[in-house]
Amino acid sequence: MKALSQLLSAIPVIEVIGSDDKQITDVVSDSRRVTTGSLFVAVRGTQVDGHTFIPLLQYSGVAAIVCEELPEFLETSITYIRVANSAVALGHLASEWYDNPSRQLKLVGVTGTNGKTTTATLIYEMARLMGYKAGLLSTVCNYIDTEAVPTSQTTPDPLTINALLRRMVDNGCLYASMEVSSHAAHQHRIAGLHFTGGIFTNLTRDHLDYHKTVEAYLQAKKSFFDDLPSTAFALTNADDKTGQVMLQNTLAKKYTYSLRTQADFVGRVIESRLDGTSMSFNGREVEVLFTGRFNAYNLTAVYAASVLIGWPVEQVLVAMSRLVPVAGRFQAFHSPKGFTAIVDYAHTPDAVVNVLQAIREVVGTRGSIITVVGAGGNRDKGKRPIMAKEAALRSDRLILTSDNPRNEEPADIIRDMEEGLDIEGRKKTLSIADRREAIRTAAAIAQPGDVILIAGKGHEDYQEIKGVKHHFDDREVVKEFLL
Repeated sequence: MKALSQLLSAIPVIEVIGSDDKQITDVVSDSRRVTTGSLFVAVRGTQVDGHTFIPLLQYSGVAAIVCEELPEFLETSITYIRVANSAVALGHLASEWYDNPSRQLKLVGVTGTNGKTTTATLIYEMARLMGYKAGLLSTVCNYIDTEAVPTSQTTPDPLTINALLRRMVDNGCLYASMEVSSHAAHQHRIAGLHFTGGIFTNLTRDHLDYHKTVEAYLQAKKSFFDDLPSTAFALTNADDKTGQVMLQNTLAKKYTYSLRTQADFVGRVIESRLDGTSMSFNGREVEVLFTGRFNAYNLTAVYAASVLIGWPVEQVLVAMSRLVPVAGRFQAFHSPKGFTAIVDYAHTPDAVVNVLQAIREVVGTRGSIITVVGAGGNRDKGKRPIMAKEAALRSDRLILTSDNPRNEEPADIIRDMEEGLDIEGRKKTLSIADRREAIRTAAAIAQPGDVILIAGKGHEDYQEIKGVKHHFDDREVVKEFLL
């Protein structure tokens, strides 16, 4: 338990109605979790406004309610705390409730359209290779040192984040890294966290179903850097046109990384293969087990962050050579028939381009590229024809299929994608709504030396159809058809 007065010291309050001399048993933002002694924070969400539940909690035993607007009827046994923004307040209250665990860790946040998962995961792996206990919050899985904790969101809610960070601290972790999604930044899910550093990977079209415009999407990403403290580092991709925009208003120490120009941290690709790449970081050559320029960017960011965290350069370089790819990110499977299948999470036009360019750099004209790709339902429809167009331009054969159709019909999504194809693109394209059949077809037509790219789902082990998640793992299906 904690004193209400102590919790309120962590947030700016407009007014308090009632006594703050109370003991709080827990902090919740879900009205269904309220019990006797709870502090309920009424947050305005994208689907539900927590304020609508306040009248229902009057006799629930709730001790206090944080809100932006007071209800008409005030129950005398409840303390009401009015604030300007409940979502921001929740972040700070969650941190205070769990004794500010982010201040007891060196926490690095990673934001951007592509590369968040890989970069955040590899920083976590670097810490462990350096001999430290570490934690990770990511799309694929959360980790408390070696303990895997399943995840359902790229960036969880503030209470979940702080509960996990608290467990990391209690388990002896000194370092942590986390993905910071645009949704999380916009919804203030990271409010109250103390970051040692922030990393920007890149920005391309994504999540416009939520943000509506690219500018709003950019500003959501930028807000993460705007809120970094002066003690933190802000590391940005100098080769991305929005890289410097991210740093315009930050108080953090500014650093850049690049593959193409002068920067504080420079990566260079010397030779690329399907099983790895020869790279250099600030002139020091290293063999890494990753392929493609997009991974070279991720690795350069990881190298830079590792140095900025304070790890010795020589040890960092050795550890870089020992890093392994993240599940579902350019994960290669080799068939005894002589072709290779690559499963990748690429689900934006830019990500598809990056992966296909990486494959073409290695394959050249010695083999064909067969791409299997779909688009998610109930998401940004504008990117569908763009994805199909970019995939067709860089593939010898293209198979359009289902991804997570959600509440849309797969055939409708595929038709949207087909709109991006010209006459030449249509000649090389098959449309197969059944994803398993699409992968089987790709394997059936592949010849020795060819590469199949299965894009869009990566690590996901399900397909979401009409609100139901059905087990489906691209990696399992690939293995089934490789023999």
